[in-house]
Amino acid sequence: MKRYKVESISENIKKYFFIRDYDTMDIVLLPTKYLKHKIMSNRSPNTVRRSAFAICYYLEYLNEMQMEIPQVYDLDFEKQNEHFVNFLYWLKAGNHTQKENIKPIHNGTCNAYLEDVFRFFLYIEAQYEQLGDLKVLSYNYHVAANAVGVKKKLRYQSFKGYLKAEDRKVRPAEHNEIVTILQACTNCRDQLLLLLIAETGFRIGEILGVDYAHDIDYQNHLIGVYFRDDNENDARAKNAEYRKARISDDTYEFLMYYLAEYRELLQHQRYLFVNISGNTTGQPLKVDSVYDMLNRMEKKTGIDLTPHMLRRYFANMRRKDGWRLELIQQALGHKHLDTTIRYLNIIDDELIEASQEFYAKHSALYGVEKLL
Repeated sequence: MKRYKVESISENIKKYFFIRDYDTMDIVLLPTKYLKHKIMSNRSPNTVRRSAFAICYYLEYLNEMQMEIPQVYDLDFEKQNEHFVNFLYWLKAGNHTQKENIKPIHNGTCNAYLEDVFRFFLYIEAQYEQLGDLKVLSYNYHVAANAVGVKKKLRYQSFKGYLKAEDRKVRPAEHNEIVTILQACTNCRDQLLLLLIAETGFRIGEILGVDYAHDIDYQNHLIGVYFRDDNENDARAKNAEYRKARISDDTYEFLMYYLAEYRELLQHQRYLFVNISGNTTGQPLKVDSVYDMLNRMEKKTGIDLTPHMLRRYFANMRRKDGWRLELIQQALGHKHLDTTIRYLNIIDDELIEASQEFYAKHSALYGVEKLL
């Protein structure tokens, strides 16, 4: 299994990775131990990286408050609640970065950072029982009776201070936009990458993790997603899942053209997508390089295109073609159908039209005319 140093995630994090042990008063690298624990738990590199930054931001906030973690446990419920709510607004105000003119941070992102901090606190509690439990994370109970009088104990979490998440309306890519970007690409690698995302609906990390020798069924034109935790480019299949998608005959022929075009680079490693120029030629392509390419395409064409927009394009094209929601959900690799529904560009007019068609076919569904 591949290992990497937690310290390499960010040099700025290391100086905050200290907490004083209550028993020995020794300095221990508890946050580093926590991140190594997440790595050993098979968390994706991106998840570990986000946790690292979340903890770094929180410890910087504590430093500004002139507090240490044990003091947070000493606060009563109201003070703890206020403490973490203020941390959310501290993030929202951009205090976690020294960059100027940055884009506003989304409420959902702030909430995600706080959730990572809470997970860190739960880890602390498992290591240092004498600290007790964080009061805002404790569960309270109340008893309620249902419609027939049966009493049931309901559990709810105490902390209710999360910021209201904005509706981040990511639009699906348009067909003509994809065609324009494909024509603007300067090499067949970038063209194939975009084609495969548009035709499979795979996440960018899943596409970059494709092993061209083992993950492609060349006879049936199938590309598979297989979970691996040791990909050299840190690509990772989400939810540790496995699934396959068929590509069109035209795209398959383009795939074969690409394999022939870059045969000399590809034969020295196993990844389908590699760097084709510069000092890293032949090495597996990484996510950051894909976004750099898309940024260049935006400057060239004026079209803002992301891998996630291509996934939404895939979902909406399949829905318009009559695919069941469950099939689209499976193709996208979603755990919950609600997530799939949010991908679909269903507007009110379509719902009204569908209702009109339904009642036109079933106008006497309830026998209302007999009630008049």
